[in-house]
Amino acid sequence: MLVAGVALIGYFFLGLAAGDTATNSDDPSGFNVPRLETGGETSGSAAADGGTGPEDKTLKLTVPGMARIEDDEIPSTDGGDEASLKKYAAIHLEGTGFPWQEDANVYIAGHRLGYPNTESWLTFWDLDKLEDGDRIFLTDADGTEYTYEVFRESVVPPTDLSVTRPVPGKSVVTLQTCTLPDYSRRLIVQAELVEKTAVGAKGARQAAGELGQA
Repeated sequence: MLVAGVALIGYFFLGLAAGDTATNSDDPSGFNVPRLETGGETSGSAAADGGTGPEDKTLKLTVPGMARIEDDEIPSTDGGDEASLKKYAAIHLEGTGFPWQEDANVYIAGHRLGYPNTESWLTFWDLDKLEDGDRIFLTDADGTEYTYEVFRESVVPPTDLSVTRPVPGKSVVTLQTCTLPDYSRRLIVQAELVEKTAVGAKGARQAAGELGQA
């Protein structure tokens, strides 16, 4: 079976802060997503308990520049949860920030190929097509919308845990998938929060949709 993040050997991530550990999935065919166990607030303000946001931590993700990502439910779970990586388009990495937290890094990982006939199939296939200025939208369970603009793309080894940590002076969302053709590295796209829209208000996403219909 084709899986986006093929990892034949279990990794331990190096360079961690005191009390942090991270590994990929225990399943040797699993997606190479960090699994964090934080001994302190290294991955986002109040990330461990979700801060003061909605009780339901599920997010919805829309990326207009990607063909398959529109209002996809994103559960918060650990990097070894292969069942969720099959069931959903992507996962929010447990131990990283949430969009309602200040200076958070909301870390979301999805398969490049995934599993046929599941929500994971090809979801982040075209992540590499995003460019600086492209928009990413997150919506929380209360209906608040968060608009982000892409500012950085990079490729990192699976041992680089720095991409899960906060970016000084910014509230960001990070999207991760695997590189082609051998899935040996991680493709990272980061976007900065530029707008927060309360329930019932017209946000950037709605305004863009109305402009497109004009």
